[in-house]
Amino acid sequence: MPQTRYPFEDPSVERAFSLFPETERVGLMALRELIFDTARKTEGVGELLETLKWGQPAYLTPATKSGSTLRLGCPKQSGFAVYAHCQTTIISDFQSAYADDFNFEGNRAVHFQTGEKLPVRKLKVLVRSALTYHLRR
Repeated sequence: MPQTRYPFEDPSVERAFSLFPETERVGLMALRELIFDTARKTEGVGELLETLKWGQPAYLTPATKSGSTLRLGCPKQSGFAVYAHCQTTIISDFQSAYADDFNFEGNRAVHFQTGEKLPVRKLKVLVRSALTYHLRR
């Protein structure tokens, strides 16, 4: 497992990451780090809970209830993805701003190709939007 600045607190989440193909795991771990970094630096988010939803690593804001859940996983086609609740505007708002920069799956996910360099600055916008979704509504 790649080194992380954020140790796993839940062994079931760590196991879920270990079951991802190694090539996709690198990108998924980078997304995980980005989610934790963004949560730590975003006012109003509070402590982040990392758990499993539908067998995928999921990130919630239970203490403040500021955000909507983000999940990480591997789509059937290939690569890896970050998922948001499809009944929110998180993905569609992000797509409005960055339509040509990412591969979107409707209003539920942003897909990445294995080995793709993640545009961290732009992805922070997505993560911050999810983690503060209920503060803006």
